[in-house]
Amino acid sequence: MTGALRAPAKVNLWLNVVGRRADGYHLLDSLIAFTDLTDEIAAQPADRLTLAVDGPLADALAGEADNLVLKAARLLADRTGVSPRAALHLTKRIPVAAGLGGGSADAAATLRVLVDLWRVALPIEELFDLAARLGADVPMCLATRAALASGVGERLAPAPALPACAILLVNPGVALATPEVFAARRGDFSPERPLARPWTDLAGFAAALAERGNDLTDAAVSLRPVVGEVLAFLRRTDRAVHVAMSGSGATCFALYATTDEARRAAARVPAPWWHHAGTLTG
Repeated sequence: MTGALRAPAKVNLWLNVVGRRADGYHLLDSLIAFTDLTDEIAAQPADRLTLAVDGPLADALAGEADNLVLKAARLLADRTGVSPRAALHLTKRIPVAAGLGGGSADAAATLRVLVDLWRVALPIEELFDLAARLGADVPMCLATRAALASGVGERLAPAPALPACAILLVNPGVALATPEVFAARRGDFSPERPLARPWTDLAGFAAALAERGNDLTDAAVSLRPVVGEVLAFLRRTDRAVHVAMSGSGATCFALYATTDEARRAAARVPAPWWHHAGTLTG
């Protein structure tokens, strides 16, 4: 039996830091959604657990002996009492350490593909518990639908339907570690603000995103000034309705009404920068 699943990139459409727990973890208020940019995880039977990596961004994982894909496989095997035997194959298209949840998406897809391969009966609640043990972003990537995230990112509530729109993702080719960005953040916490009303069109959606923003932007720019250059570039593109940084960076995004508009903007992205023009999905 062989299976394969796509692992879509996550985007934090807004991200507010609203507090901090006693253990040092920050409390968040974020709207997350997904894009048509995906990694892919495939699995087939084998006599031991292995991982092969290819794809346009495979080199970013070179020399990484143990990553979230293998950790997810071993965690699932331990929980279900099966032998961790599978030949895993990761096709890597999502930039690493880029604020797009690529590693978390890969781990979530690994859990799902191995549940099928190993034919284990695991209640969905237990699967989400395993996901949370792998990282705060993994449960939301397991759900792969737009959600309002709170706590440290593990508490998810359904988001209002998102308007149809296109997205341009741009990364300047620098990595940003999430703990590094949180450590550089300055200023007060944002207030907790329940969503007053759902948006009804793209203009209202963009206004809601602009009102919340991303509280980690200034910290990311202080660490990697090129992030500010990416944001400035995106704001200059024609017909961008909203521009922001995703997660802890360094990837930034712009929203457009149509994929044609996003692709025209993508054609002007400076050559050294990575980019992807596509659609925002649930």
